[in-house]
Amino acid sequence: MLTVSVKWQKEVFQGIEIDTSQPPIVFKSQLYTLTGVPPERQKIMVKGGILKDDADWSTVAVKHGQKLMMIGTADEIVKAPEKGPVFVEDLPEEEQVAAVGHSAGLYNLGNTCYMNSTLQCLHSVPELKSALLSYSDTVRGNGIDQASHSLTLATRNTFGELDQSVRPVAPLHFLQVHNKTLRKKYPQFAQQHNNVYMQQDAEECWTQLVYTLSQTLTSESSESALPMKELFGIDFVSRVHCAESGEESTETESVYSLKCHISQDVNHLHEGLKHGLKTELEKVSPALGRTAIYTRESKINELPRYLTVQFVRFFWKRESNQKAKILRKVDYPLELDVYEFCSDELKQKLQAPRQMLRDAENAKFGLKVEGKASSSKENEGSSGAGESSSMDIDKGKLFIMSSFTDSSAPKKQLTGVYDLIAVLTHKGRSADSGHYVGWVKQDDGKWIEFDDDNPNVRKEEDILKLSGGGDWHMAYICLYKARMAESKS
Repeated sequence: MLTVSVKWQKEVFQGIEIDTSQPPIVFKSQLYTLTGVPPERQKIMVKGGILKDDADWSTVAVKHGQKLMMIGTADEIVKAPEKGPVFVEDLPEEEQVAAVGHSAGLYNLGNTCYMNSTLQCLHSVPELKSALLSYSDTVRGNGIDQASHSLTLATRNTFGELDQSVRPVAPLHFLQVHNKTLRKKYPQFAQQHNNVYMQQDAEECWTQLVYTLSQTLTSESSESALPMKELFGIDFVSRVHCAESGEESTETESVYSLKCHISQDVNHLHEGLKHGLKTELEKVSPALGRTAIYTRESKINELPRYLTVQFVRFFWKRESNQKAKILRKVDYPLELDVYEFCSDELKQKLQAPRQMLRDAENAKFGLKVEGKASSSKENEGSSGAGESSSMDIDKGKLFIMSSFTDSSAPKKQLTGVYDLIAVLTHKGRSADSGHYVGWVKQDDGKWIEFDDDNPNVRKEEDILKLSGGGDWHMAYICLYKARMAESKS
């Protein structure tokens, strides 16, 4: 760490620390928070010229205690006119956020698009934001380690900045905590090239962040917020069978995502999920006294409010000793029905709520509502191509999930039907390079492409073009929101 002072206009900012393990863009982000001058407008004078965003600190020759000169114009402060019409840019910032209709972008602080896209997709979950807001600043006595606690607070604060700003946010605090926690707990995040942290796998970032939050955002940390297990957790029950010995056992497992395995036979998400739920493994057979082939057939035994689906697009290529990418096109639906993948026990629980969905749509269009007897006749598909189109009901009235419990309010029940709300994509041929982007559906139905600090409005048909098959952005993680049924009992 170096400590310098920076002169800008008539002001001198003392005691600014420079982390020389980070690129200069991080230092510029610090100055942005102090001066309001965006990094792209900053001209910082150093020996030999102007400091570049990707310069190597070892060649810049900045010394401890040195005074640097910065030139640049700060963003104008928005002021409301005394008279006349009020335009969006004239509103206070919190009102601008509401008027714009989407949250702010995130500055790329040097190969951090994998982190930015992960944060933008998870930021789309209101129940997660509610749980973070109710999370205490002090560590509770429930075994939470300080690193996990700090990362949870950093996530909470970053989400708060995104909700309160129309200008891009520099996730500097999150990155610093990310460096101290994820890069310490998970060494792959500490890899560097030319003294700059390398691009990382967004799925690994997503998984480790969700896992960390699952340790901190529990029913003990907040009585009013939903725990991560209920928001994202998936329970499996698996039948493990050896055809050779006849041995059979049952296993249970809890995970936070479904895997879509991609092969030459997979053209649709439904097919990839089906492949992922039936696998072969080799282990020692007590009956045979040697290794044997077992088949594991898994069924979903408990569903979450938000279903995460990962497309397994990367694999380790031995000849090149690096991750390779599967570019094959795999279509995915806007509405996903996972009823087919559920256990018989869960299917039984889902039958009544699913009937409520059909009845609600029939009532909406003035059709005859079926009797209860029909609820036992479940014969639906799982890709959303059939029934899910007939379930496109008024989500704004009947099936919006709430993150609190009210005994007087109608009970919300899972149906096994989900709506796509976010897609994390990767563009490029390697997991350790390329570019990650988050695509998030807003409350008004429009989609926003969060390309770091540059949000862009997109159409629904643009989202369905992210299925792969070339060098364009392709879906790597899809986040689906449960479509809930409402009962009066």
